[in-house]
Amino acid sequence: MKKIILLPLLVIFCWLFCLCSIDASAQSSPPTKPLTIEAIFAPGGLTGRGPETLEWSPDGTKLSYVQRDDKGENGELWYVDAATGKKDVLVSAARLASLAPDYNKVKDERERERLTRYHVAAYLWSPDSKHLIFDSQGQLWLYDLATNTAVQFTSAPDPSGDPKFSPDGNRVAYTRKHNLYVRAIEGKAEKQLTKDNNDNLINGDIDWVYAEELDVRSNYFWSPDSKQIVFLHMDETKVPTYPIANLIPTHPTVDNEKYPKVSDSNPLVKLGVVDAEHGKVRWISLTSDEDTYIPRFGWVSDGIIWAEVLNRNQDQMDLYFVDAKSGQSKKVLSESSPGAWVNVNDNFKILKSGDRFTWSSWRDGHTHLYLYSFDRDSPLGAEAKLDRQITKGDFEVLGLEGIDDSTGTIFFSSDKDDPRQRHIFSIKLDGTGLQQLTRDEGLSSGKFSDDAKHYIETFVGPTTAPRMSLCTVGGSCSPVWQARDEIAEYGIRPPKFLEFNAEDGTTLYGRLLLPAETPANGKIPLIVNIYGGPAAQTVLKEPSSAFDEILSRKGFAIFSCDNRGTPGRDRKFQTAIRHEFGAIELKDQLAALDQLFSLYPQLDKDRIAIWGWSNGGSMTLYALTHSDRFRAGVAVAPVTDQINYDTIYTERYMGQLKDDQKGYEESDVNKDAANLRGALLLVHGTGDDNVHFQNSMQMIDALIKAGKQFRLMIYPNKTHSIAGPDARTHLFHMIEDHFERELK
Repeated sequence: MKKIILLPLLVIFCWLFCLCSIDASAQSSPPTKPLTIEAIFAPGGLTGRGPETLEWSPDGTKLSYVQRDDKGENGELWYVDAATGKKDVLVSAARLASLAPDYNKVKDERERERLTRYHVAAYLWSPDSKHLIFDSQGQLWLYDLATNTAVQFTSAPDPSGDPKFSPDGNRVAYTRKHNLYVRAIEGKAEKQLTKDNNDNLINGDIDWVYAEELDVRSNYFWSPDSKQIVFLHMDETKVPTYPIANLIPTHPTVDNEKYPKVSDSNPLVKLGVVDAEHGKVRWISLTSDEDTYIPRFGWVSDGIIWAEVLNRNQDQMDLYFVDAKSGQSKKVLSESSPGAWVNVNDNFKILKSGDRFTWSSWRDGHTHLYLYSFDRDSPLGAEAKLDRQITKGDFEVLGLEGIDDSTGTIFFSSDKDDPRQRHIFSIKLDGTGLQQLTRDEGLSSGKFSDDAKHYIETFVGPTTAPRMSLCTVGGSCSPVWQARDEIAEYGIRPPKFLEFNAEDGTTLYGRLLLPAETPANGKIPLIVNIYGGPAAQTVLKEPSSAFDEILSRKGFAIFSCDNRGTPGRDRKFQTAIRHEFGAIELKDQLAALDQLFSLYPQLDKDRIAIWGWSNGGSMTLYALTHSDRFRAGVAVAPVTDQINYDTIYTERYMGQLKDDQKGYEESDVNKDAANLRGALLLVHGTGDDNVHFQNSMQMIDALIKAGKQFRLMIYPNKTHSIAGPDARTHLFHMIEDHFERELK
């Protein structure tokens, strides 16, 4: 339920382009362009289409990116020279049109969402930084940068994907129909490494739940010596299916999606090691418990594999080192989090010294980085040794972004000093020398080169246009891209950032956008925009959304608050919702509302609405059935009963159904349909493979049986994001009309 709201900062501009404004001059200068819902969702949005697929060349000399026009009809692959900041075209528009076509041109809604939602790379650099391999909608093309020529690398009728060069650059591996293949660069026939012909058996490929809830982007990796590949084998035989029907054709079609709901069987997983030359597979058994996850794995060195094993309750993560030849394994570290969960991330990194690694944990109450050491000559000889805690303090480490082994420096993103901001920091491996690299108020992220000498900074602030800059560590930054300046002409204003207290004294952060003019009667209706779940914050130092500005110009005030259970805060704050969804979140929202009305008496207590998407849709339904404060609400793509959602996400926070039947029952809003107060607009896409349309169907049935009137909007074949200019424009007009009708 997180993906509509929570996005990595490098791709958050997809959302910002559509929904945000950014220039401070808009506050003092009258708008010269009309702000409309149609303008928000027009190609390029209000700010223009930013760079896509940013990648560093392995030698660290070039940052490449795809730049398209607003409609996506023309695009070029550019690069920036890391030493000089000079920009130039790497692949022309004529060539790129066939090598990396615009994802928005993909007709299948679910495939388009897969490509964009999970950020499938359109191209990949070779280890020598002299070639690229493109994934052109299932066919791979090898591009020679010296000659500017492309050669088709695969031509099978079934699509190939997730290509990877071997470290020596002599071969490329890829997946096809859930099997692994490899082919030499010089063009010899491809070799099939795994040969399962059952759709339930997956080798090196990714299923839906691992991609969505564990952020897995690849399930196979070359050994450093380019001789072997370690991969994850998934058996989905016992995983139930959910039918996604297309009812538009005369004869409807059905796609059966493998989707484990709460208490269902998960995919059975194990690691395999395959010889890239001969195709012989050796299987590795790490634990006798079959009901586990393997969210991350890779190579420590030639012959030694590492793997993380997470139990189903997700409160214990074990790190194993494995001898690839014998299959012998050793548990070298165990991370437990009783009464909570262990967060899966990408903070495990082997240092180039080959005898140390980084690890993150919130064992001290905050997410921090730790340094461990092990015997490089005998990795399985003993458990890893904790050398030191690297970062300390009242803040969260949000991600390890890069390591410069030559200087012993770690680069990480954090919300230090303000949970509403994101900045890049550096620190020495010994825990000294903490420095903040980015300082402008707002959200900064960094994508570092392999040697961590340079990074691309992506930034947006409450009154600052989105921008991308190429920076040298310890040096200067040069501009790569800037949002269109004319966004100021729409006159969008920044929100007010506020602080409140939960009943236990915990600080809650909120934001408020008031109308520019107070109505004649002196009272302003209020719309609460909520997410409220453990996967996203809504109160960040970023611009107001353009839709908020439109509603504000209609005379509404727009308010958001991050209740306990939302991310970016300490362990106590995040785990407050353990074993329940709804009660604490609503309690915090109502407490913040009471304090808001004390601060702003012009707000009308009798005219409050609430709306949200995904978890925000769930919270909207919960609020309308557990409170009498809201006159209206809009719930988009909500989970209505938590047992309808997938195992990994739901059981992480709620625990297993067999252990907390009561908690699940109390979070089921379907059973409370008779308590609905306020005018409800319920919205869902029938092709939603994330939060299934089943959820809204159950709510519809419950509301009808309870004799409750409501409004309903169904978007045929639309996925969780209900994407596309036509659908988005239609939907947001409906939301606007609903609030106009019910609050005025």
